[in-house]
Amino acid sequence: MKSFLEEFKKFALRGNVIDLAIGVVIGTAFNNVTNSLVTNVITPPLGLLLGRIDFKDLVVNLGGSVEIQYGLFIQSVMTFIITAFALFLLVRTLNRLEALARVKKEEEAAAPTVKSAELVVLEEIRDSIRK
Repeated sequence: MKSFLEEFKKFALRGNVIDLAIGVVIGTAFNNVTNSLVTNVITPPLGLLLGRIDFKDLVVNLGGSVEIQYGLFIQSVMTFIITAFALFLLVRTLNRLEALARVKKEEEAAAPTVKSAELVVLEEIRDSIRK
């Protein structure tokens, strides 16, 4: 049992698992913010432009209390599109920063190293001794 707990502790504290957990928490919070943005900021003016429509009221009544709430579906689609676009911009920016860092490393590796004056003198001494 102790071996099992040690193995679980090693698994749970690995970097990838912790990074994934942080990503899920931040993603959930970001989704809540995006959902609020769509529900409270974007759809009310859009509904006003479309003739004072409240997206919550866009329903198809199938009889009795059964309704298809397509207005809420439209809000969810807008939330998804905004979230996907924001994540696209984030990943695009991170990829560009990574590419810039890689180019900088390649330039540093390709740049010839400048020898110090002491090193030049020592090489001359070495070469004169070899002759």
